[in-house]
Amino acid sequence: MKSRLLAAALSALMVAAASPVLAQTAQTASYQSAVADTLRPADEVARDPLRHPAEILAFAEVKPGQKIADIRPGAGYFSRLFARVVGEGGHVYAFVPNRTAERENPRADALVAAYSNVSRVNGDLDAMSFDQPLDVVFMSQEYHDFHIPRFGVDVTKMNADIFKALKPGGLFVVIDHQAASGAGNTVVETLHRIEGAQLRREVEAAGFVFDGETPAVANPADNHTLNVFDEAIRGKTDQFVYRFRKPG
Repeated sequence: MKSRLLAAALSALMVAAASPVLAQTAQTASYQSAVADTLRPADEVARDPLRHPAEILAFAEVKPGQKIADIRPGAGYFSRLFARVVGEGGHVYAFVPNRTAERENPRADALVAAYSNVSRVNGDLDAMSFDQPLDVVFMSQEYHDFHIPRFGVDVTKMNADIFKALKPGGLFVVIDHQAASGAGNTVVETLHRIEGAQLRREVEAAGFVFDGETPAVANPADNHTLNVFDEAIRGKTDQFVYRFRKPG
């Protein structure tokens, strides 16, 4: 009897130890499946070697059932991936700012037509709200733009609204083009870059806790002096990827 009980206990321990590994393996498979989605446009797939989508999904801790807001999603490179991973039990909000809605709404509407768990939301960047608490707010290569005066965004208020929109423990994940050390936010209009340290200070001031970074899209060869649209560096800029967590 004792030997059977011991065997059962050991078996239970082995299953418990294996569960996190199995869960991680399943999650990795879901990221790979999302990247292999046949609905993804060919031009987006062609950018994968530079954008490392599976690594970004893992870093953002995207999971089935989550509610995610993709801020100014453009053509939907990441929104498509999110939609596949969160599945039918989750939802993706393609947030299009009012200021650029006329140009960008059609692209967001194409995402809505292709994925049943995606919806378009319009609003002001410094007055964002959603109809349910979010697990993740994602912003790729956009944050710096919101410091440009013509956008008319109160960045401090924007970060506060993102904090409010997230569940306790929720994540704010930001990808942007790195500026030179000491540049702060002074080259957002001329080079379309922002210094990572500056962005960290601003986001942390809203109450977020810095939760890590990944070098997935870093490029040490970029000397941070060129406009990101310069063909000599376009698509290959040095980018930081930061994860911030709402306490709780």
